[in-house]
Amino acid sequence: MEKTENEKKESPVSDVGAWAMNVISSVGIIMANKQLMSSSGFGFGFATTLTGFHFAFTALVGMVSNATGLSASKHVPLWELLWFSIVANVSIAAMNFSLMLNSVGFYQISKLSMIPVVCVLEWILHSKHYCREVKAAVMVVVIGVGICTVTDVKVNAKGFICACTAVFSTSLQQISIGSLQKKYSVGSFELLSKTAPIQAVSLLIFGPFVDYLLSGKFITTYKMTYGAIFCILLSCALAVFCNISQYLCIGRFSATSFQVLGHMKTVCVLTLGWLLFDSEMTFKNIAGMALAVVGMVIYSWAVDLEKQRNAKLTPHGKHSMTEEEIQLLKEGVEHINLKDVELGETTKV
Repeated sequence: MEKTENEKKESPVSDVGAWAMNVISSVGIIMANKQLMSSSGFGFGFATTLTGFHFAFTALVGMVSNATGLSASKHVPLWELLWFSIVANVSIAAMNFSLMLNSVGFYQISKLSMIPVVCVLEWILHSKHYCREVKAAVMVVVIGVGICTVTDVKVNAKGFICACTAVFSTSLQQISIGSLQKKYSVGSFELLSKTAPIQAVSLLIFGPFVDYLLSGKFITTYKMTYGAIFCILLSCALAVFCNISQYLCIGRFSATSFQVLGHMKTVCVLTLGWLLFDSEMTFKNIAGMALAVVGMVIYSWAVDLEKQRNAKLTPHGKHSMTEEEIQLLKEGVEHINLKDVELGETTKV
């Protein structure tokens, strides 16, 4: 069914809202975590366990939403949820290990490599192709972010394996978010409310041991203060919006677009770090950020251009039907008199 005029007017606003929510909440959570985890802040060095707190808080919000009827719950097979949660948790742990074992420069390079990996996986799994303009825009973004973030690059075998695992699992997880939403016709928040409890339980059980391997300390040895508790609660609240907006963005657009958005957040974090924390800002940083922003503008234009080309290839509208349309068609067939069908006549209901 075609969208009404009002829906067409509202959809760009809601799309911008989803992007804005993700950028603001992601940058906010990075700033809150920097204060919580840095040695100059509260020194809470338990990143994996903190992620478990994030998903526990998100799961709680989902349970309240379902209980009050604000969101509906659709069936998704348990094995799909377990598989997704395993991939997502491997992504979190591998990212943390990659950051610990590699230099910051190589860690940033591994993050930049996610865009081409996502593109390749979408081509393999969903036969998705990208036009030359989109590929060129992605390269501009990657080069720009690389210029302003990559410094020293040191590689070792363990770090390289962890980086490869992190890149592959993160890319697969982000693609799975979109494919699960389409496959089972579930909304972004519905899917998140189903996966968050599984991730929360597993991360809260195994997270402290992962953090011990990373920092050499158990969370039980940490002395909580009111300031640390406030930062943890703030981080958890921001994580709810960050998680919801991530599922929203990937569900509406694509994992590739979400990766491009992620580099916009990198530019915002570097800028805020310079404004709020007196971080060094060199000409190299400014040039790289400017190039990245130009690449993002080109990417937005290229995606619109690709949509216009696809629309011209299918001028008579869509050829696939939704589940709702199929059900309506079935109901219509059941009410048709078989004699009239055989005679080629139509009957008014």
